[in-house]
Amino acid sequence: MPIVFVEMWEGRTIEQKKKMIQGITKAVTSSLPGLPPEHVQVILRDYPKHNWSKAGKLASEPDFA
Repeated sequence: MPIVFVEMWEGRTIEQKKKMIQGITKAVTSSLPGLPPEHVQVILRDYPKHNWSKAGKLASEPDFA
């Protein structure tokens, strides 16, 4: 049973998340013939931008790149 973890910044709507999960499920099942969609789990983790950083800068800072 494949489990896909997606980590991203918060702010997407429920509909956007559903569409993304459907696309991920389709990609996994088409890559693994015979795998039913019911066996694919997708776990989303939303993070506020102030909990994400790169090169010592918070993603919430204006000059984050």
